[in-house]
Amino acid sequence: MSKARIGVRDWLIGAAVAAILVITGLSADSAGSGPDPLGLVLLAAGGLALVALRRAPVAVLIVTGACAVGWQAARFDVFAVAYLVAVYGAVRAGHRRATVLTSVVVLAALPAAAIVSGLPVREAFTEARGVLGLAWLLAAGAAGEALRQAERRADEAERTREEIALRRAGEERLHIARELHDSLTHQISVIKIQAEAAVHLATKRGEPVPDALLAIRDAGREASRDLRATLEALRDDGGAVPHGLDQVPDLVRRARTTGLDTSLTIEGEATGVPVAVDRTAYRIVQESLTNITRHAGPATASVRIEYRPEAVVVRVDDDGTATPQSTAVPGVGLIGMRERVTALGGRLRAGARDGGGFTVHAELPVARTP
Repeated sequence: MSKARIGVRDWLIGAAVAAILVITGLSADSAGSGPDPLGLVLLAAGGLALVALRRAPVAVLIVTGACAVGWQAARFDVFAVAYLVAVYGAVRAGHRRATVLTSVVVLAALPAAAIVSGLPVREAFTEARGVLGLAWLLAAGAAGEALRQAERRADEAERTREEIALRRAGEERLHIARELHDSLTHQISVIKIQAEAAVHLATKRGEPVPDALLAIRDAGREASRDLRATLEALRDDGGAVPHGLDQVPDLVRRARTTGLDTSLTIEGEATGVPVAVDRTAYRIVQESLTNITRHAGPATASVRIEYRPEAVVVRVDDDGTATPQSTAVPGVGLIGMRERVTALGGRLRAGARDGGGFTVHAELPVARTP
């Protein structure tokens, strides 16, 4: 799970709580002998520790609890608001067991600290309850748990919507594949066979073959190959055995067998990658290598996959003939790539480089749960 960055909001919350605690401590009569410098430092530290609450909730929980016990020993009768905020943050982050254990220790330590400071036992327990009431503690924990459950349900609802959309898209792909197969495949096959037969007869008779006929034959062959590849891709996306990042090395090896010099670099470990991200990353590599083979001319390709805590990054480069000045129209493959990435909330950058060649760079976010 990636660490949350400390932002301006975190500093504002920490500074505000620290100021409240220090002002309250200054207004209190510390055992009737004036403010205790150590107690004031503990009050400020308890508030400022909240700055790191989203980044290290358990550590902040322990620090704020220790500060509460410390200022109790210094005879500051100040409500432990910093610890309650820490309890809320830790429970919201999913650390319920650590929160319960730490709270039990703090609740036991508060009266003990008051007794050490010189208060009678009964008065020490009364003052400890004023510093950290059990009802307030339960309310902070309940608030954190309620928000955590609400966020979890929202995430589940989002995943459900994505799964429904993917299933519908798969059904639509299969429908399109059937329509293409039943109509277009037959017509293209007829054109290709008739053109090849005409070329064969003309050659056999020793007659010159018209350039237009050769162009029709070649176009029929290319259209047949493209349509077959499209049908395979459409049917495969709806199949029971999906391709994913584990199959990228095989994809690179197949590209090499076609004569495309391809390298593969993988950084990080593939842990907890969602299925949709896994399949989309594979499709990006597959489509990019196909485009390089068809359009880049004599070229070499490099595939780089980087597993980050928050995203899977896929980059495919080639040193082919593309330039920023070229006016190539994005094909169906590139458009489909962009649609897939956008549907997952990611970013795709595809275009020619100044020094020549083409780059496809995609960042696919990986949702993490605590």
